[in-house]
Amino acid sequence: MSYPVEDAVAAALRGELIVFPTDTVYGMGTRPDDPAATARLFEAKGRRRDLALAVLVPSTEAAREIAVLGELAEMLAAAFWPGALTLVLPRAERARAWELGGDPATVGVRLPHHPLALAVLAGTGPLAVSSANRSGEPTPAACDGLVDAFGDLVAVYLCQEEPLVGAASTVLDLAGEEPRMLREGAVGREALAGFLDPSRC
Repeated sequence: MSYPVEDAVAAALRGELIVFPTDTVYGMGTRPDDPAATARLFEAKGRRRDLALAVLVPSTEAAREIAVLGELAEMLAAAFWPGALTLVLPRAERARAWELGGDPATVGVRLPHHPLALAVLAGTGPLAVSSANRSGEPTPAACDGLVDAFGDLVAVYLCQEEPLVGAASTVLDLAGEEPRMLREGAVGREALAGFLDPSRC
């Protein structure tokens, strides 16, 4: 099952759920500024509200509109974006009311490196996104498995032809006094060593 990018963009802007490939795994997303839309995403996944939804952005400039990028975040974004590094940052004014779960003062932001993801984001702007799986289960690598998992809960499935197999993004928290690695994923500690004190992450 496959639909054009335009259909995915329109559905997301309506506050519906869409599934699309990223450079890590398939993601399920919707507009972040609509509480009903983000609630729909939590419900579809069976995800606890204390686990925050990340926000994918089409550019670093878009990230600056929703998060406060300090010097270290700017350097990491320049080095690893587009790519599989999620940065947890203080929210900027635009995103402060978004109901993303987790800490309402912070937001996890990533600029993905996948042509279909970037095409969707170019049309929608930032999207609240989580991996396209039921909470605690693996993320299907192909469209058939995604449809089996979510059925009509998702308005548009935007799928690539070959299976998508990748590691989750690395999540680095820069909102506190010291950087903390919350999840090691596709970007390893070695890659970050030039930017961070290895003992801190």
